[in-house]
Amino acid sequence: WLLSDTMHHQWLLLAACFWVIFMFMVASKFITLTFKDPDGYGAKQEPLILTAVTKVEEVHVPEGKHWPEEFQPTGKAFSGNLIHQALVHMERLELLRNVCRDAALRNLSHTAVSKFVLDRIFVCDKHKILFCQTPKVGNTQWKKVLIVLNGAFSSIEEIPENIVHDHEKNGLPRLSSFSDSEIKKRLNLYFKFFIVRDPFERLISAFKDKFVHNPRFEPWYRHEIAPGIIRKYRKNRTETKGLQFEDFVRYLGDPNHRWLDVQFGDHIIHWVTYVELCAPCEITYSVIGHHETLEDDAPFILKAAGIDHLVSYPTIPPGITVYNKTKVERYFSGISKRDIRRLYARFEGDFKLFGYREPDFLLN
Repeated sequence: WLLSDTMHHQWLLLAACFWVIFMFMVASKFITLTFKDPDGYGAKQEPLILTAVTKVEEVHVPEGKHWPEEFQPTGKAFSGNLIHQALVHMERLELLRNVCRDAALRNLSHTAVSKFVLDRIFVCDKHKILFCQTPKVGNTQWKKVLIVLNGAFSSIEEIPENIVHDHEKNGLPRLSSFSDSEIKKRLNLYFKFFIVRDPFERLISAFKDKFVHNPRFEPWYRHEIAPGIIRKYRKNRTETKGLQFEDFVRYLGDPNHRWLDVQFGDHIIHWVTYVELCAPCEITYSVIGHHETLEDDAPFILKAAGIDHLVSYPTIPPGITVYNKTKVERYFSGISKRDIRRLYARFEGDFKLFGYREPDFLLN
């Protein structure tokens, strides 16, 4: 009798867990959330600020609900891997909420929902999806997914590479193009996601792409931004080499970096923090994917958004998402601890919010 009673309670607990996971994945697609008028919505902020936007209401699970057939625990669709993925993403969101509540990190984790943020968020009204772009984290592929969903092209293979980032031709509206009331509605009701990556590895990727390889259609990084950084931050004035990673780190770690950022304009999006790009403590995102686990995260995001039957994420080349510890250590090996610590101090919010460890070379 005791054994039977224990098993009964275990099954009840398991059923409750399944229901919470399901609600997490599809709430933003199938539940109409209640609006809450935010305090200070429309209040004036610093330059680029549009308005402050409230978080969505907490979702309360009603009693007596049943799982849709495709999510039945006994069915093939509700696999052990899907349960594991749902739990991983729930833990990421819980960590995010906890860090957002940490008063000691408030200056590093909070930002106003400005026009700068709204310019980063792309809209798919047809399927009620918002995607916040975080450059140097494989965003081109996600933009292709949304372009297909918006109907501009019938398949990812058909999209010309020069169209993906041409926002007059790719059919991807930015959230900033809507009125305040329409912005608020979408932020409350739509499925929202973005992708993150180890912050230091992302900076290395941005440096290599913009200042070393330097695409031919982006000459301003090498001919305008690099000289500006060199003039301000290069220690040895006799050196005539192009921008070095050490110069880049010194610029990013300077607490007074913003005076240069203003001159560089939106080109800085490739190295500003995730906090500044997507306002994760102000906007309640449905899912936050990690570049390092994109092979698992991409299918989960498509399924959670309810679009996995419509489009697939492009094939990921083997090893491209693996964190390269050796590369990171090599790039930072010749840089002073003082400069690295100042850099970490700026990006600490990104490390803490998304569960990335402080680099070992800072702990030694």
